[in-house]
Amino acid sequence: MSEETKGLAPPYRPGSDKPFLWGLIILGGSYALIITLMIAADVAYVDADSMLEALRSPEIQYSIILSLVSCTLSTIFSLWVAVPLGYLTSRFDFPGKRWLDVVMDIPIVLPPLVIGISLLALFNYPPFSWISDYVVFEVPAVILAQFMVAAAFAYRAMRIAFDQIPVRYEKVALTLGCHRGQAFWRVVMPQAKAGMVAAGTLAWARSLGEFGPILVFAGSTRMRTEVLPTSVFLEMQAGNLKGMLAISMIMIIAAAMVLVLSRFFGMQRL
Repeated sequence: MSEETKGLAPPYRPGSDKPFLWGLIILGGSYALIITLMIAADVAYVDADSMLEALRSPEIQYSIILSLVSCTLSTIFSLWVAVPLGYLTSRFDFPGKRWLDVVMDIPIVLPPLVIGISLLALFNYPPFSWISDYVVFEVPAVILAQFMVAAAFAYRAMRIAFDQIPVRYEKVALTLGCHRGQAFWRVVMPQAKAGMVAAGTLAWARSLGEFGPILVFAGSTRMRTEVLPTSVFLEMQAGNLKGMLAISMIMIIAAAMVLVLSRFFGMQRL
């Protein structure tokens, strides 16, 4: 060692990153592992005969069709609300904005059963009571119950999507002669396409799993208002564990297909 280097501190050498990374893997990966094991347990318990028996049942076939139709309609209605509200709260400051933001989060934090009870109470008062015979405990009640919860999730996703789009692009379009509507459709919406896919996927998946509001507001009548979550409930009441798990597997497969398709058609660009 030379005279100049005597007395100097040794060079700093950072420690290994492996303990930190293993900690992240253990803490975060445990949740993913539990989900994987749950699905694997369903697959192991349900045999092919149980799945075929469930698919051949007229009640389950009706439940599948109604679930697909109602989830699709509730998703369309959710986007119809989420796109304008998400853009409005993302781009403008106005009186009552914070109140609106809080109101849109209420369906997310409320127990789903409370939403069904509130809808039931709402349709006891005019003008909603004038059409209650055509809505309550009918198919429209299924769609409305799904929509009331799914729209809140779709709104939050669209708000985040619009927040990520720079305002500068719209300002440039406005200086080039576009009015606000033209700038929205020609500049903002093409960039928000992936966000719409994410919001629609979230709304559809949330609608598929909705149970509490549907049970209270629409009931669980066979061949009338029965959807897949209420089919699971009815099979559980009948003590048919294999039938219950078979329907659960149908819901898992449907949700997985939607997630895969959404990532293939746009969510990978987020």
